Formats: sequence, structure tokens, C-alpha cells
Amino acid sequence: MSRREEPMTPDPAKGTGPAETGKPTPAGPPVAATAGTAGPRPDGDNPAAVPGDAPATRPRPRATLDSEVRTIKDDVLRLGALVEVALERAGRALTDRNADLADSVRWDDAEVNDLQRRVSNAIAVTLATQQPMARDLRELLALYHAAAELERMGDYAVNIAKLAQQLASEPEIPLFSQIPLMERLCRSQLHAAMRALVDVSEADARAVCANDDELDRLYDAVYRSAMEVMQADPSRVPQATHMLFIAHHLERLGDRVTNIGEDVVYLATGQIEDLN
Repeated sequence: MSRREEPMTPDPAKGTGPAETGKPTPAGPPVAATAGTAGPRPDGDNPAAVPGDAPATRPRPRATLDSEVRTIKDDVLRLGALVEVALERAGRALTDRNADLADSVRWDDAEVNDLQRRVSNAIAVTLATQQPMARDLRELLALYHAAAELERMGDYAVNIAKLAQQLASEPEIPLFSQIPLMERLCRSQLHAAMRALVDVSEADARAVCANDDELDRLYDAVYRSAMEVMQADPSRVPQATHMLFIAHHLERLGDRVTNIGEDVVYLATGQIEDLN
């Protein structure tokens, strides 16, 4: 008669069957971290962000760049308006022989210079901190160039005001009829160029550049008139020379306006063209 085998009772101190056979215990499913226990966060190393939390409020890089570009453009437009006013007042001082008005044009040029420096500094900061690309970079470069051109136009208005003061102190001779036409055309061209800059209008910018030919025609007419006056009456050489220089400043101012038109074409198309 065989002896009946008794079932083995597992000993807690020695472990259970799988441990006795030497086989590895299969890994169970991972246990989710419970509240209060450390564990990997779904957002990496940021302990402040938890799924479901509202994102931190901070300015978006695109929004910041757009805001800075708008501010710079507004300042450039204001700069253009200041130059337009200075040119109108210089022309009025010339036709009215008003030395005091001419003097105020000279003093007010400091505001143009200060604003142009602020625009240049703002563009430099934006380029350094926002690192704009493609269209944004072209726009900032166009605004920088436009501000520099406007500052030079302000200098031309000052030069015209200085010549107006000199003419007011000399015996009066009739002002060459082409000069008031040139002054009004320059202001109209400047206003159109700033409008094209706001709208980024290639067509309007090209029209501004094309109209510069009329300024060149008027300048040639002033030159011929000045030569005739000088030959006919040498005593009027100083006045004729002053008026010739005024026409020269207006012609150069028109070339600066054309440069802004070229900047707008570059901004709109990405192509650099010589339209002057």
C-alpha cells in the first residue's frame, strides 16, 4: 500500500512556488502615480504645468513684433507729416518774404531730427530682439530707409527757409513762377508716397516715381530763367542765384521722395528697382 502524499503548505518565510523554481516573476502593469507621490509629469521638467491648467499669460512673439512694427510705421508717418508742414511753411515764407516764419522752420527741424533718431533706435531694437524674417524684415528696412530720406527732406526745407530769409533782406525781384509749382508738387508727391507706404501699393509707388519727371522739367525751366536774368541785369545775380538754389533743393527733395517710392516697390515685390 502506497503512502498517501500530503499537499505541501507554502512557507511564508521561504516564498512561493515560482521563487523556488528560479524562474523570473513576470512584470505586472505599471502602477499609476497617486496624488502625493512623485512621478514623471506630462510636460517634462515644468512642475508648474498640470494637464487642465490654463497656459501662462505672456505676449506672443508674433503679436509683439506686429505691435512694434505698427508703432514704428506710425512714427514714420508722423515724420512725413512734419516734413510736409515744414516744406509748406518754407514755401510760404518764400512767397510772402516772411523772415520770421522762415526762422521758425529752422527751429522746428529739431523735432524732425529727434523723431528720426527714435525711429532708427526702435528699428534696431526690434531687429535685435525679434529677429524678423522675410516680409517683416523688408518692411523694417524700408521704414528705416524712409525715415532717413524724410530727415534729409527736412534739411532741404530748412535750406529753403534760409534762402527765403536772404531773399527777404535783398531788393525784391519777381519770384520765378516755376518755384511755387515745384514746392506744391513736392508736397503732393510726398503725401502720395506716404500713402503708398501705408497701403504698400506698388502701383501708387510707381506713379510717384513717374511724376518726378515733371519736377525735373520745372527745374530746367528755372535754370534757364536764372541765366536770362543774370545776363540781362548783373545786379540781380544774387537773387537769381538764391532762387536757382531753392529750385535745386526742391528737385533733390523730389528725388528723395522717389527713393521712398522705390522702397515701397521693394516692400511689395521683394525686388530692388531704380525708378529715379
